[in-house]
Amino acid sequence: MELSTIPAALARAAADYGDAPALAEPGGPRLSWRELHERAGDVSRALLAAGIGPGDRVAIWSPNTHHWVLAALGALGAGGTLVPVSTRFTGHEALDVISRSGARVLFVAGCFLGTDRLAELRAAASETPSMPNATTGPVPDRPALVIQVPVEPAVPADGAIEWDEFLARAAGITAAEAAARAAAVQPDQISDILFTSGTTGQSKGAMSSHRQALGVAAAWADCGGLTRADRYLVINPFFHSFGYKAGILVCLLTGAVIVPQPVFDAGEAMRLIEAERITVLPGAPTLYQTILDHPDRPKYDLSSLRLAVTGAAIVPVALVERMRAELSFGTVLTAYGLTEAVVATMCRPGDDPETVARTSGRAAAGFEVRVAGPGGQGRAWAGEPGEILLRGPNLMAGYLDDPAATSEAIDADGWLHTGDIGHVDEAGYLTITDRLKDMYVCGGFNVYPAEVEQALARLDGVAESAVIGVPDERLGEVGKAFVVTRPGYDLDMLQVLVFCRKRLANYKVPRHVEFCSALPRNAAGKTLKRLLRKETDD
Repeated sequence: MELSTIPAALARAAADYGDAPALAEPGGPRLSWRELHERAGDVSRALLAAGIGPGDRVAIWSPNTHHWVLAALGALGAGGTLVPVSTRFTGHEALDVISRSGARVLFVAGCFLGTDRLAELRAAASETPSMPNATTGPVPDRPALVIQVPVEPAVPADGAIEWDEFLARAAGITAAEAAARAAAVQPDQISDILFTSGTTGQSKGAMSSHRQALGVAAAWADCGGLTRADRYLVINPFFHSFGYKAGILVCLLTGAVIVPQPVFDAGEAMRLIEAERITVLPGAPTLYQTILDHPDRPKYDLSSLRLAVTGAAIVPVALVERMRAELSFGTVLTAYGLTEAVVATMCRPGDDPETVARTSGRAAAGFEVRVAGPGGQGRAWAGEPGEILLRGPNLMAGYLDDPAATSEAIDADGWLHTGDIGHVDEAGYLTITDRLKDMYVCGGFNVYPAEVEQALARLDGVAESAVIGVPDERLGEVGKAFVVTRPGYDLDMLQVLVFCRKRLANYKVPRHVEFCSALPRNAAGKTLKRLLRKETDD
């Protein structure tokens, strides 16, 4: 069976894994692979009954529950294109993405964490001149069908239909008709449009095909050695490539069990690890830091854990060492990717601990990795830092309706200019040093904040930190460190500066230190340094 489309991969999983567990939602349904295939097929049939055709965009604005998995797989089986929407978006941000994508269908959590997203969309649409009648009609006016997902009890909303009412429409389409539509999906058809985090401006929609989505998922699964014996706690949001492609699709290809968690809570995560015998737990560095420092950690049996994969932010060497020493992970891997190239590099289980701790691995998923030379030209020597460039078959097809941004990001030779700074060693292993835009110049010397953050991670009592450059009359720019302390520790500015002076050149030592309870982050776990800069400017 051809596995170059997601519907074909789902059909293969149902045939190969049958009644083996596929999805185990805490407090929700537990589905086998056969049942998952059947229920996703019901969603496909309901969408076909609504007139959804190949290439039509289907948006999902909902948290990690079985509804998201079924809606996504059902939409893809109907030949649609998936448009995941961040649950952290405001109504205006979600409206922007849904409208620009031209979504004909919207699955939306009626109420989640005290927020009525449907009401937020209506409010945003009513304030937008191009959205007339938004207060009474479907939200926004472009989707022809709005389905309210029952994540939390909510009053049925006007202009939207309930999940069960939507599924009832499947009766008008036969299983054979749905299967024929799924079989007609082509490998190079666009499977999804994932919008970038928009940390530096308006988000852009990165388009990928079925073949590419499965290609990066297969590479991730191979590096991690996943099998049907694994149980995968998916805390990374499904709307993000880490949760969708390195989560749902990885399990689809390997038979691993999907165990979704809608909102990260360290105590609940540890409870689920023990109760569900979780073996795979990927996440941003802050996830592991929070579990390591949780006062109740000794109460839970976490011995089932075998694989951790982290990235999305600078990973302190000290954190990797603690994960190996204090948690039960037999394998800790680091990886590097971005929305436009989901899995670009990744460590392998056979790599030595030093390599795993200090690099993001070597090329994966068919990617070539190149570090640009001085001035962005040519190729840097081994170990010489420069902007990271990526090229390969699984690079995005381009940005939605934005050829100018696409040509700016991908040059004429097919290289994606990532904006990340790093270097590659002689063995091909990539080390990320920073974001190009985060570098600042102190007294004529380039300072990469990640290097300072790595040093601060060695200071006993520091949970995490973020360093930015701030204006200085004499030196042009100097460093300012935002520091989050671990529970039970009380650090002051002098302790931080004395520690840094012993380990860093003078121009790298921060001149300012601010202690805070948490760092602002996006859904992928990346620190939003633009917010720290704005706070400093204000």
